[in-house]
Amino acid sequence: MLCVRLMLKRSRLLPKIDGVLSAEQIRVTAAHIAETQLNSGMIPWFRGGHADPWNHVEAAMALDIGGYRREAEAAYQWLKDRQRPDGSWHQYYLEHTVEQDKLDTNVIAYVATGVWHHYLHHRDRGYLETMWPVVHNAIEYVLRLQQPRGEIIWARHLDGTPWTFALLTGSSSIAHSMRCALAIASELGFEHPGWELSLARLARAIRSEQDRAFAPKHRWAMDWYYPVLTGVISGDAGRRRLSARFRTFYLGDEGIRCVSDRPWVTTAETCECAMTHLSVGEYSTAKRLFAAVQRFREVDGSYITGMVFPQRALFPANERSTYSAAAVLLTAEAIAGSSPAAKLFADHAFLPQIISLERAGSAFTVAT
Repeated sequence: MLCVRLMLKRSRLLPKIDGVLSAEQIRVTAAHIAETQLNSGMIPWFRGGHADPWNHVEAAMALDIGGYRREAEAAYQWLKDRQRPDGSWHQYYLEHTVEQDKLDTNVIAYVATGVWHHYLHHRDRGYLETMWPVVHNAIEYVLRLQQPRGEIIWARHLDGTPWTFALLTGSSSIAHSMRCALAIASELGFEHPGWELSLARLARAIRSEQDRAFAPKHRWAMDWYYPVLTGVISGDAGRRRLSARFRTFYLGDEGIRCVSDRPWVTTAETCECAMTHLSVGEYSTAKRLFAAVQRFREVDGSYITGMVFPQRALFPANERSTYSAAAVLLTAEAIAGSSPAAKLFADHAFLPQIISLERAGSAFTVAT
């Protein structure tokens, strides 16, 4: 009976998109992610594969959407147990060891997004307090790599030497994570004006894409839509940015190309692009993109990572990744509006606003 009650509770929480994806299909996909999770709490890309903290958090959020709270908290405990004293994590992990030891700032910051998403689902203040030091130390580590123009260097080597460039996609994701961190701080009664200022400087660099601030990655779809997905560019400006290159990356009903000059469509990019359009009020485009990725769904609820057209060859070969499945569930939650966390990527006004660096006297004004 306990198992039946748990299943019924989960089914009441599940999003559904009429004519596209049912609540039962959402449940099966969440179960697939839970079954892939290791006993340690780590969520690898696929069975026998590695994990990185960013996609691990993405999968943990999907577990919460699917009603797997215990498994989601095991995932966050895995992160807590492996956080380095300086607040960072390595880039890639295997079950019992570190695979790649570089320290990626975007990967490190994303824990804030996951922890805030978890709190929105469960409103467990005690758990939020437990995770606050993890979030705080991660954000502090990331901000130590912010440059005078505002961009954030993408990684350090293990010996502490920083890489020489920043990435537009990574910095945009960090901006969103910082807004989530500020939301957590506010909920717990902490003030972080230094973080607010750092976020404003980061946003200014992203919006202007200052010369040489970011490595040139214009071929990649994420550099096109991530500043909008993360709310750094929003409203009319966001719609203009999406419209300017939509045809470059949109491969008809197949979905969104990963890169502009290759016919490689991925589940994750198509889902993220769907949420991006949703965030600027373009619901029909969001739903059309979300419907397109359902051709990548497998009977066990997993999702193919990517496919090359017109050959319809899987790329990477035979890969069905937990982060792709997680992107589907996050997009379903956003489109369905099925939980208190549904606005996290779909409503740019949902998180603390980004202050303007233009001063009115000695005070900051809020960006419109």
